[in-house]
Amino acid sequence: MASVGNKILSLGTKIVAVGRNYAAHAKELGAALSEEPVLFLKPTSSYVQNGGTIEIPHSMESLVYEAELGIVVGKKARDVPQSSAMDFVAGYALGLDMTAKEMQNAAKAAGLPWSLSKGQDTFTPIGDFVHKSAVEDPHNLELWLKVDDVLKQKGSTKDMIFKIPYLVSHISSYMTLFEGDVILTGTPQGAGPVKAGQKISAGITGLTDIHFDVQKRATPISS
Repeated sequence: MASVGNKILSLGTKIVAVGRNYAAHAKELGAALSEEPVLFLKPTSSYVQNGGTIEIPHSMESLVYEAELGIVVGKKARDVPQSSAMDFVAGYALGLDMTAKEMQNAAKAAGLPWSLSKGQDTFTPIGDFVHKSAVEDPHNLELWLKVDDVLKQKGSTKDMIFKIPYLVSHISSYMTLFEGDVILTGTPQGAGPVKAGQKISAGITGLTDIHFDVQKRATPISS
């Protein structure tokens, strides 16, 4: 399990994201709370490391940011009971779930999947690995995010509806989790747009912080 370290980008097979896991965020979306976690997948190709650049698709003007606590899986997990779920957690990382909202809204309105709105390159900015031994209580961490030094999000993991043991157990009952996989646990209220030329900084107070530039992606060259 110790080998996970900062190899999240090379070890992981998938990113499992949890939607509507904070009541206040669900309310600002106008979405009802669910009896079970709302899950979706993001490809590991969407990672961009701390200090990198988030790219807005050339046809769009902005992306929506969401700061989230990421659970880093430490070993293969399948049908894990809640009572032992924390044994499969290697540590944590701060992640951002970036969304091309116009694309997502259009897909939802048409009844189509919205993977492209969440899974494009640079749409999962990720921070450094924090070993679980450095985290006294993962359910009492303060998350924050700023755009151009203006505070936009501030919340606590104590407000998560579905806690970490439940998430690991629940997800592993449907799909095997592997070493280096990341579970993004949802975002507190305050998600909003960011445009090209702006800067995002975010952190877990007392543990880690991340910084990203935001730029427009160059228009792809067509053959």
